[in-house]
Amino acid sequence: MVHSLYEDGREGSPSNPVKFKGQDYEQLKEALLNQEGMFEDETFPANLDSLGDIQVLTDEQLSEVEWLRPRELHPDAAFIIDGASRFDFHQGRVGNCWFLASIGALTFHKSLMAHVVPLNQSFKDNYAGIFHFKFWRFGKWVDVVIDDLLPTRDKVPVSVSSRSEKEFWAPLLEKAYAKVCGSYGDMIAGTPPEAFKDFSGGVHTNYKLSKSPPELWDIMSRALECRSLMGCGSFSEDKGKDIFERFGLVHSHAFAVTGVKLVESEGNRVNLVRIWNPWGEKEWNGDWSDTSELWDTVSDEDRDQCLKVRDDGEFWMKVEDFCTYFDEMDICCDSPNFVDGDECQWNCSLKDGRWEEGISAGGCMSDAEEFWTNPQYRLKVKALEEWSEGDKNVLLSLLQKPDEEYRSKVEYHHIGFLIYKVPSEAPKGHLSSSVLQYEEPVLMSDFEPARELIEFHSLAPGEYVIIPCTYDPNKTASFVITIYSKAEAEIE
Repeated sequence: MVHSLYEDGREGSPSNPVKFKGQDYEQLKEALLNQEGMFEDETFPANLDSLGDIQVLTDEQLSEVEWLRPRELHPDAAFIIDGASRFDFHQGRVGNCWFLASIGALTFHKSLMAHVVPLNQSFKDNYAGIFHFKFWRFGKWVDVVIDDLLPTRDKVPVSVSSRSEKEFWAPLLEKAYAKVCGSYGDMIAGTPPEAFKDFSGGVHTNYKLSKSPPELWDIMSRALECRSLMGCGSFSEDKGKDIFERFGLVHSHAFAVTGVKLVESEGNRVNLVRIWNPWGEKEWNGDWSDTSELWDTVSDEDRDQCLKVRDDGEFWMKVEDFCTYFDEMDICCDSPNFVDGDECQWNCSLKDGRWEEGISAGGCMSDAEEFWTNPQYRLKVKALEEWSEGDKNVLLSLLQKPDEEYRSKVEYHHIGFLIYKVPSEAPKGHLSSSVLQYEEPVLMSDFEPARELIEFHSLAPGEYVIIPCTYDPNKTASFVITIYSKAEAEIE
């Protein structure tokens, strides 16, 4: 799931990631080994500032927090044992289920997992208390260095814990992401697509399950075949507390989607979905749950393959119940092919941009002179051999890039974009209002206060100008615009 446009080896590519906070993992580790020292990260120190406001600990409990290395927690501490699995860890006291559900999904994709979590790390050979992880951050891959001091109380990790008590890749991955976010407390509350994006740089699609397309299960099947990351979220408590208590679900919670399966039950075809709770416990107890008698109605092969009666947080349910009792689902992949099953090779282009107050932040009012100061991107869409009006052939992603270091303090502007057909006589370069003063936009997106806005569209062959903007003028912010197109496209 690593975009081909990065294969040139430039800084920020998978093979040449940006060194987060200027820290070079190889150089630091070599110096530590020569000095026989242990790494202590001054840019993310082992103190309460790095822990942040995790809300669930009292002042007295915070005073008891002790930062310990894995070897101090278990004499046989290991980075990874027999490969990484979603069952290696469970959630701790930090409310970051969205991130842990995303890790659970990541473990299914071995090549991507090995990129985010370099596997040649150990507590034995050349150990110096230093580790590193890679994330995709706003258009560039970054390499994040950490020490292995973990926050604990009574020698129990405050946050993510190893189920075996001696496998530490997940707590260390969490610490690296906490460093990127500003603190552990800054990881509280979120949704899986944010972490999916930071694990892959891929394109994500959200489905409101109450309005899901009839072919949703087929989309999910294709998504898993395409090695997509998938997650879902439950309703908030106001949906009805009795529903959650009756069926064993958790409200306002993020889960990973870990599988789909078609079974035959008493002559009927049943589409099943497998869900995993990052708590490592608390499961659905309705139809097709671990103890459901419906498993007696399927073949021995399907039952043996699917049914594992254990309290591990993972369960099956039919897709109809999934759409009833869950609120939304997210799919993230390097290609949008899972949406319609088309096997075409999507073209992808990524550009950095910025709105500057008084210079290039003209807002969204297309009849205002200031609107035309917004950044502009020319897109030439070429013809496909098989294409008809209405076929989705262009996907646009507009991703805000905050200047704020601490995730919890970021405030996102309402963002969107307008698309105009460029007249054949229009000059090259930035267009003024006079060029398109009599033209209506071909498309105008929704405007949302979101980290990322993604929309699929159908554009006939021709030349267009895409104008990303904030809803209100004079809002200064950086952004990344990514354009996926089925046909060959030229972007300026």
